[in-house]
Amino acid sequence: MTTYRRIAALGSSYAAGPGVQPVVNRAAMRSGNNYAHVLARAFGAELTDLTVSGATTSTVLDVPQRVGFVTFAPQIRSLPADADLVLITAAGNDLEYLGSAVKLGVRFTLDRYMHGLLQRWMPADIPVATPQQRDRAAAGLARIVTETRSRAPQARVVLVDYLPMVGGATVPFTDVPFDRTVIDALAVIHDQLSSVFIDVAGQTGADLAQASRLGRGHELGSPFPWIQPLQPVHRIASSFHPTADGMKAVARELLKIVGAPLGG
Repeated sequence: MTTYRRIAALGSSYAAGPGVQPVVNRAAMRSGNNYAHVLARAFGAELTDLTVSGATTSTVLDVPQRVGFVTFAPQIRSLPADADLVLITAAGNDLEYLGSAVKLGVRFTLDRYMHGLLQRWMPADIPVATPQQRDRAAAGLARIVTETRSRAPQARVVLVDYLPMVGGATVPFTDVPFDRTVIDALAVIHDQLSSVFIDVAGQTGADLAQASRLGRGHELGSPFPWIQPLQPVHRIASSFHPTADGMKAVARELLKIVGAPLGG
């Protein structure tokens, strides 16, 4: 089995793991049991976890990210040159995937307490990712791969896409606080996001761990969901993000991919 000594992780909240204990960086909402940590322990490897919840491809590459009173430098700047495995999950916030879900979750919950008046007076905007957003997200993700290889030339690069939030078993106003139209719209954005990863993996030659496929049957409303539901206000940022079991499942999938020799 191939082994790795120095692993690095780049990306946003689906990599960082908000809501999964223990928290190792509160400002980044970074968990000590996210998929990168689980994988690093399996290899006995040193981990440089640079993930920050809310990150975009731009804040991974070029733009400092402000979270409260903390400013994170672009993640790529801290990538170790001797990393031999780099894991990347980004682009979801470029398409406003999670932000839309949380905002609409709060809005529809508030509307329930207002007996539907809010939705009647001011109907919610249905989330849509435009082709231009998708293209920019793909370009940003491809740039992350290119820059990673420039800074850590010996590293194997693995793109890790997003576990699905909703699916055929997801019941409106029961498993999620919003209606079928929003469920379908979020599923479309997730499909667009998955296609970004497929395209970038093909373009760059990076490996691809398809959490989007792995998580089918584990969406909200399934018997064993790998996604957290809408959380109370004090934990709202962890809403619709992977559970600890979801993170472990992604780590197991990664072990299957990177545990084999390159090309094996």
